[in-house]
Amino acid sequence: MTGKLTGSGIVYLVGAGPGDFKLITVKGLERVKLAETIVYDRLADERLLEYARPDVELIYVGKSSNDHTMKQEEINQVLIDRAKAGKAVVRLKGGDPFVFGRGGEEALALLENGIAFEIVPGVTSAIAAAAYAGIPVTHRGIATSFAVVTGHEDPTKPDSSIRWEGLAEGPDTLVFLMGVENLPTICAKLIEHGRNPATPAAIIRWGTKPEQQVWLTTLESAAEEAAKQQITPPAIFLVGEVAALREKLAWFDTKPLFGKTLLVTRAREQASILTERLESLGARCYEAPAIKVVPPESYEPLDHSISHIGEYQWLILTSVNGVDAFFNRLHLQQLDARALNGVKVAAIGAATAARLKEHGVYADLIPVEFRAEGILQAIAPLVKPGMRILIPRALIARDILPEKLQDLGAAVDVVPAYRTVTGEADRERVQKLLSRGEIDLVTFTSSSTVINLLTLLGEGGAELLNSATVACIGPVTATTCRDNAIRRDIIAEEFTVAGLVEAISQYYQEGIV
Repeated sequence: MTGKLTGSGIVYLVGAGPGDFKLITVKGLERVKLAETIVYDRLADERLLEYARPDVELIYVGKSSNDHTMKQEEINQVLIDRAKAGKAVVRLKGGDPFVFGRGGEEALALLENGIAFEIVPGVTSAIAAAAYAGIPVTHRGIATSFAVVTGHEDPTKPDSSIRWEGLAEGPDTLVFLMGVENLPTICAKLIEHGRNPATPAAIIRWGTKPEQQVWLTTLESAAEEAAKQQITPPAIFLVGEVAALREKLAWFDTKPLFGKTLLVTRAREQASILTERLESLGARCYEAPAIKVVPPESYEPLDHSISHIGEYQWLILTSVNGVDAFFNRLHLQQLDARALNGVKVAAIGAATAARLKEHGVYADLIPVEFRAEGILQAIAPLVKPGMRILIPRALIARDILPEKLQDLGAAVDVVPAYRTVTGEADRERVQKLLSRGEIDLVTFTSSSTVINLLTLLGEGGAELLNSATVACIGPVTATTCRDNAIRRDIIAEEFTVAGLVEAISQYYQEGIV
């Protein structure tokens, strides 16, 4: 770029992609992470803002049909003012900044004011929405060209800037952005200028997102179909023989959980693993962390046990959180995995064993059944009277494991490594989603997620939860649901996140609902 700089500020015009927040580019995400100010649009997924620094200034300038939070001139001025104040500003725009995103206008305004800027292209919905609908905009033997056209042009204008004759008889595939409200005019103009009325067409709403909807139609029937289905923006309109390929190439909205909305209640630090797996199967997930993992009121018992770790014959770890807490305190005493020399280690399940491995420790024992009863059955033959066993775990947990080990003659030290408290879920949002029937399924990954979500929801919580399908990670969690008058529709046979996801997927694939 050219122009004299007036300060150290800079504006990054970043394409957020077509809807699915993971379709942002690596460079775009890097800019989001460093931004001091983010000016974002309606079509930029707000989950991208979770990557921003904690002290970021967020400014919403979203636009929808006939409803503009700010005029374009006002947006330009915000960018200019923040940059002149020395800020690193990200202008986060849906799709690509230079494909009907008015990025060129913003760049020129910045240039005129001597503001440094950088363009970070994004994936445009013109191609991505079609791809997620199973429609390639070009295809050998069918379409060798395509055009992207604004569908937002005022149909009442006496002179259109769109060259309808060239479009109708030129590019094989036409993609109209923001055109659903002007569909009667678009279709009429194309037919008037020579496009075959029977040409296959598709209307794609919320392309690339879990709520994506696709209607296959023809050029002559599209406007009538849109009116019949009451289709509203945001949507693209695609015209061309390639639209017919959707019948063979549909892949996104055929996933087993597509169209299902799930509530994930795990602690925020762990929810992403479950959310990612569910969303990979097409689900839309709302994260409502019912629990939060916090330190115990005192680390003294755990620290004391660690300082005498060589006196124990067994260390039993019953969760990933327990592993993390134990090794954090171990390291604070300037010790590492070598301190466990001579101590056998048991892990309650595969996830706990995997986290142990990250700390350089391979579990000596992993039960077949991933719960207290399973680890008890596996370790019982190895326990001798007088053995010392350390169990660092949550402050409140089931007592069956230490009690049965004590019955076998072992000296068991149960020390608090962490506490689970009520999480930071948005109570009103969760209540509204459940009461409106907008949640298809609620996931519970522990008894504490059940108890704490009920606490969060307050009176009538069980009734709200029973409006949705309920999935439990295992029988212990399911028992907690039963004891609190909550249905148990799905109980995973393998008591892991992977097992829970598999059980949910199988439930819907078998057409139980």
